[in-house]
Amino acid sequence: MDSYAPRLHALGLKATIGKGRRNTEVRDALKEHTAVYLGATGGAGALLSQCITAATVIAYDDLGPEAIRELTVKDFPLLVINDCVGGELYV
Repeated sequence: MDSYAPRLHALGLKATIGKGRRNTEVRDALKEHTAVYLGATGGAGALLSQCITAATVIAYDDLGPEAIRELTVKDFPLLVINDCVGGELYV
């Protein structure tokens, strides 16, 4: 999804969720557009899915599970991996 993220942040997306490291272009886009990248615990998908109360596909429906969704969540455990000033947890 790194190839899509800079454009989406330029369009106003303020947060993304994943579990791996982002490339330089994405990290630069986070700083430029004041956005964050949030990390979910890998292998905990079944547990995390219980925190999602609604999910709506808003872009790239043809990508199936990689489609972009607006999520409504409750008590969703995430860590800030990359912040909007260049900080990174994966150092």
